[in-house]
Amino acid sequence: MGSPELPSLSRRGFCLCCVGGAFAATTGWLTPRQAYAEARGLVSVIKDSAATSPITITKLRNNISVLEGSGGNIAVLTGPDGKLLVDAGIGVSRPRLTNALAELGKEPIAHLINTHWHFDHADGNEWLQAAGAKIIAHENTRKHLSVVQRVEDWDYNFLALPPSAVPAQVFAREHQLKVNGASIAMKYYGPAHTDGDISVMFTEANVLHVGDTYWNDIYPFIDYSTGGSINGMIAASDANLAVANNDTIIIPGHGKPVSNKAELQAFRDMLVAIRDNVGNLKKQGKSRDEIVAAKPTAAFDARYGQFLVDPGFFTRLVYEGV
Repeated sequence: MGSPELPSLSRRGFCLCCVGGAFAATTGWLTPRQAYAEARGLVSVIKDSAATSPITITKLRNNISVLEGSGGNIAVLTGPDGKLLVDAGIGVSRPRLTNALAELGKEPIAHLINTHWHFDHADGNEWLQAAGAKIIAHENTRKHLSVVQRVEDWDYNFLALPPSAVPAQVFAREHQLKVNGASIAMKYYGPAHTDGDISVMFTEANVLHVGDTYWNDIYPFIDYSTGGSINGMIAASDANLAVANNDTIIIPGHGKPVSNKAELQAFRDMLVAIRDNVGNLKKQGKSRDEIVAAKPTAAFDARYGQFLVDPGFFTRLVYEGV
């Protein structure tokens, strides 16, 4: 079967979700591995879609905005010290991201923070570094971007980025930055979605970018190939909830780009409930396929399970970690 023609990425979804919608319309739900076989490779399809996807700007507060349409949600802080970005999107989005950044102001690009190493958050590192960005990340993110890195669930080997595109400044636990009058606090979660995830808090604005530790109204992908786990995702959610209050604007890695503590709490509770459901069935001696058939995610599927990380695939991810 040839590759289905894909629409541009939804402003309210993640590129995986939109790819999933295109596949669902033609073939029914596919796991990522099936999608890879059907359509030249899932990663290639996502990049092709990002090449034409529009970029949508949502302004938040204190000169902070969020850009949708190139992989993960990108936060942008503007001001006289130059623009600071949280995550880089996919490289083929450069023309549209350049236009969106220009709409936010004439300041040059000065800083880039990678929340983790995945291509939909770091593929744009090369052009942003060439444009002037100093790249900051956790030390494990630099490690993964510096070598050929395989993600088994995507059946894909990612090449190392050029040395200039690899984060030049890394940290192990915490890092502070003062840019454009904003205090920016970066904290390492420990292994969560990957083994290099960090949060980025804009302190005065009370805006928190949590990367892929939170997918708004979407079952998340968990990358066991590079240290992720269901328990780590729950621990990261707990850490996010601990620093948020009812006025905190939370930027998730994927899904609707503006969220809050109540929605994050619901996401965390969903993760715990499904982990416990799958864990209890596994303790009873059920096989992975038997557990998938038992539909341990059923109570949450209408809200979280309508995209490519479908209920069966998410159950398999959880099974691997309990």
